[in-house]
Amino acid sequence: MIQGTGSGVGKSLIAAGLCRIFAKDMGLAVAPFKAQNMALNSFVTADGGEIGTAQATQAAAAGIAPSVYMNPILLKASGESGSQVIVLGKVAKTMQAAEFYANKEIFWGAVTHAWDELSAAYEFIVIEGAGSPAEINLMDREIVNMAVARHTGSPVILVGDIDRGGVFASLYGTAALLNDEDARLIKAFIINKFRGDINILLPGNKLIEDRTGIPVIGVLPYVTDMGLPEEDGLVLDTRAKGRAAGSSHASIKITVLRHKYISNFTDFQPFQYEQDVELVISRRPEDIINTDLIIIPGSKNTIADLTILREAGLDKIIKQAVNKGIPLIGLCGGYQMLGRTIEDPMRIESAEVKVPGLCLLDTATVFNETKTTRQVIAETAAGQIPYVKNAHSALTGYEIHMGQTAGAGTDTPAFVIGGNQDNDGAVKNGVWGTYIHGIFDNDAFRRDLINGLRQRKGLPPLETPVIYAAEKDAAIDRLAELLKSNLNMDFIYALAGL
Repeated sequence: MIQGTGSGVGKSLIAAGLCRIFAKDMGLAVAPFKAQNMALNSFVTADGGEIGTAQATQAAAAGIAPSVYMNPILLKASGESGSQVIVLGKVAKTMQAAEFYANKEIFWGAVTHAWDELSAAYEFIVIEGAGSPAEINLMDREIVNMAVARHTGSPVILVGDIDRGGVFASLYGTAALLNDEDARLIKAFIINKFRGDINILLPGNKLIEDRTGIPVIGVLPYVTDMGLPEEDGLVLDTRAKGRAAGSSHASIKITVLRHKYISNFTDFQPFQYEQDVELVISRRPEDIINTDLIIIPGSKNTIADLTILREAGLDKIIKQAVNKGIPLIGLCGGYQMLGRTIEDPMRIESAEVKVPGLCLLDTATVFNETKTTRQVIAETAAGQIPYVKNAHSALTGYEIHMGQTAGAGTDTPAFVIGGNQDNDGAVKNGVWGTYIHGIFDNDAFRRDLINGLRQRKGLPPLETPVIYAAEKDAAIDRLAELLKSNLNMDFIYALAGL
């Protein structure tokens, strides 16, 4: 089990790397497991269940299909209303923390059921914790850290982030705050995100081992661009992303609005592999008005993020950019914002019953209690979507949304799903929206869009698309090699009984 001294220390990626090592190098049938995840990035399994994106990435590292058993409890923060609680892939309800902990036994039952199903199907499981196990106010109520380690009998490797400072205090303090039974489960420390001369760090490693009896089994270097999705919004603290960021090769600039409740920002990960694209995640008016494409991303609280956007005057800046001829895309919650109205009569997300949208599409959205979660196969006609010249079929993606959006007026659908059975999205002039997450994972479609933006600037097209799935797989291999080069793998293999 991989636990951490806090959120964002690198647990998810280390777990993914270990999944790859145990599956590829050791030939084991491996699965990831995270009992409870709080994240706004989520993925839909083949059977329509919703799990954290990190577990989907870890499943890919293990070479298997994602399952709801890999993340039985998913919490999606919704603002003042609390968090939407998803149990075994399906929405239970939105709860405040007190109600969630009051129902601990119900959720623990889902965790143990998922564990039983997963452990019966796979030889080896890499477990990820959440936050810190040393939250002393939650020790008798948590269902994701030491409770899981005890239930599964798993040895724990504790990860600390030295880039934040105070890593030795964090490691020591975590072990010291645990009761003796739980502290004995911690078998090793890993220090992550180190920059500088390793020789300066080594005396500290020896001292922490002397004081705790727990060895430091490796120091991982700070890596600026691993090329894999991050667990949460910490990644968005960096404005410019992608291989072309700050480069003379950055022919196309794409600006993604940074919502307070941004969700599924992994939708834009594929653009980071494109040599001619600079991806900027920003709220600065100068980025919005001086770009080649604006994307309004998904949101876990669409009305709140739309209100924040409007209060900052960014609605006017967006319309100014559209009037200037800059194309605009809305994804999921961003698509809902583009319409004329958003209604929430049952107050699913907000106290507001009805708010005006940006009025850039002739659509209206009404929230209801039914959540759509499904994988889809879509197609679009040639010229249907602005700056996408060619027709595209067999486009894969997935939907995760509360509420339904209906078009009207001069809008045309963006995509057809399932052989003319269902229309998705809307297009009006240079503005379009869709509910399909992962649409930019489709290589030919993504390159066609970028080439259309290049043509708008008088630049020649680039004919060979980046193969995103291959790039992700290669990134996981690089991650695994990074772990093998910097960790005491013999210790880990012995710890795993291999």
